[in-house]
Amino acid sequence: MRQSIFINTDVVLDFLTGRQPFAMNAAIIFTLGVERKINTFISPLTFSNCYYVMRKAVKHKKVIDKLTDLLDITDIANMNKQTVELALKSDFKDFEDALQNFSAIHNDKFEIEVIVTRNLNDYKHSEIAVMSPETFLKSLSVST
Repeated sequence: MRQSIFINTDVVLDFLTGRQPFAMNAAIIFTLGVERKINTFISPLTFSNCYYVMRKAVKHKKVIDKLTDLLDITDIANMNKQTVELALKSDFKDFEDALQNFSAIHNDKFEIEVIVTRNLNDYKHSEIAVMSPETFLKSLSVST
């Protein structure tokens, strides 16, 4: 069975914007998802976060096109009232990260095993594994 991962917004932005020096690892992770070697998930919140950041530099249509492409290559993790309640009651210092975390944990489609993010400290209260993109990719090389 393929591993299921949750990709945090920072890694998605690295991929969509070509942010260096992080874009290559992000692109490899998304390629693994497209090739169906892993299951990749993001939350609905990622779309609004990416739109907000990218819209500062690029026209609306171009951002929408990139987000539409993103939707075609990822699955969407759940986000509902329970997600918000858990985030509000959590020990996370960053509310947005708490929402992302509980979206990953309470996903109905597949059990998500890893949150992939460059903001490791923001997820120190997560109940599931948290890895940087580099560490995640190294873990795949060891297991294959």
